[in-house]
Amino acid sequence: MSSDVGARVPTMSERIDRLRRERATVEDGGGAARHAKQHEQGKLTARERISALLDAGSFEEIGLFAKHRTTHFGMDSAVMPADGVVTGTGTVMGRPVHLASQDFSVAGGSAGEMHSVKVATMLDAALANGTPFVFFNDSGGARVQEGIDSLSGYGKVFYANVALSGVVPQISIIAGPCAGGAAYSPALTDFIIQTRASRMFITGPDVIRQVTGEEVTAEALGGPEAHLTRSGVSHFIAEDDEHAVLICKKLLSYLPANNTEEPPYVEGFEAVPRNERLNSVIPDDPKRGYDVREVIAGIVDAGDFLEVHAGFAPNLVVGFARITGNTVGVVANQSMAMSGVLNIDASDKGARFVRFCNAFNIPLLTLVDVPGFLPGVAQEHGGIIRHGAKMLFAYSSATVPKITVVLRKAYGGAYLAMCGKDLGADRVYAWPSAEIAVMGAEGAAEVVFRREISEADDPESRRAELVATYRETFSTPYVAAARGLVDGIIEPADTRRMVARALAALSGKREARPPKKHGLIPL
Repeated sequence: MSSDVGARVPTMSERIDRLRRERATVEDGGGAARHAKQHEQGKLTARERISALLDAGSFEEIGLFAKHRTTHFGMDSAVMPADGVVTGTGTVMGRPVHLASQDFSVAGGSAGEMHSVKVATMLDAALANGTPFVFFNDSGGARVQEGIDSLSGYGKVFYANVALSGVVPQISIIAGPCAGGAAYSPALTDFIIQTRASRMFITGPDVIRQVTGEEVTAEALGGPEAHLTRSGVSHFIAEDDEHAVLICKKLLSYLPANNTEEPPYVEGFEAVPRNERLNSVIPDDPKRGYDVREVIAGIVDAGDFLEVHAGFAPNLVVGFARITGNTVGVVANQSMAMSGVLNIDASDKGARFVRFCNAFNIPLLTLVDVPGFLPGVAQEHGGIIRHGAKMLFAYSSATVPKITVVLRKAYGGAYLAMCGKDLGADRVYAWPSAEIAVMGAEGAAEVVFRREISEADDPESRRAELVATYRETFSTPYVAAARGLVDGIIEPADTRRMVARALAALSGKREARPPKKHGLIPL
């Protein structure tokens, strides 16, 4: 006879009541006191961040009742709702995304085995369904009580990050601490948005002090300013969590869901009027700088430009915009910073952005005003040859439509690195102010006419004459146009119209490349 005879079976109503209680307990995370502490620090909770990002009512949580299986160090009795990370799917402006949000109110958001498995599961789901993945990072690091299991979990996340790379966009929002191995997952994603309250580093100030004797604060080491302006790790600084969500939403608005789709199209910007302001934006004095963002604003829809990596290598500007409703990636030399030269950091910044755009079917608009690669011992020893080659590789391997506009200077190898015709540019336009040459006329004249200048009765006057002769002979856009290296010399006011026409003509571009596993970019 069964031992269960006489035992009462719970009713469905009782089972539902239990489910509701269990759900409420888990959804409460670390509880009201710890949530209040988050708010005191100017931070949202894990679930509040998700609510801020997703369309109302669209969130489907997955893995709500996940639980660690560790019994060491008193962990068998540890209560960790959702194992410290909230995962699931929803929509942003009507478009599906998968996401994870670490819950600092639960064991400091520490990442154990199940915690990381939940994140990796969502990454895999994003890959399978072709949706972007967004990860809110707010964690004290690996859960040391779980030992190697926590490291294994990290490995699963890293492996999934790489599998998604180039297939679906990945965005990391650093909204609190992100230390140790945890920092490598954001580093494997496409964009990092770091809030003012966040800190990200591999080894903290205490460890650095013990090992090297250096004194450094957490903010100076891993704060957002450090990573935006010095290391180049972060792409955006957000004032707080709400601001980070707004940046994330705007960024997603430019991007396709995956690499098989075209970027979203926005109606209402089909007009391509002349912009007379562009006819006077370039100073007559070739040594004077100007803000290339004024040029960008005069070409793109409504002057709206989302600059990426704004604080890092400011001599090169990169970012997203639209032209007649179509997303474009913009790469432009900034003459107001180091005269727009290409150096190590600018080359890394540009190459990475070009590679991203190519992976996600985003046409490239390149605005050129580059006097060359930055000279100097530090640059040479730092590997400017290797880093500069990344720009050559990125543009040469890109198969999306590539449109280049030479605004002013385009000298030497840097001219090629900014997507000249020989690197596969589909259209190259030049403004009348363009100077395309091996080097500037002043330097070239010193090389070509050195003896003639030195033997002249008035060397300075003769130098000026020969500089003018060289500039007229080699540096004007008409010479490049005669060689077929420039498709058209255009009035600046017509730039938007010409670029829009080119984008329309190139919309069906297909370019076959030799079959291979992958190219070997000079890392």
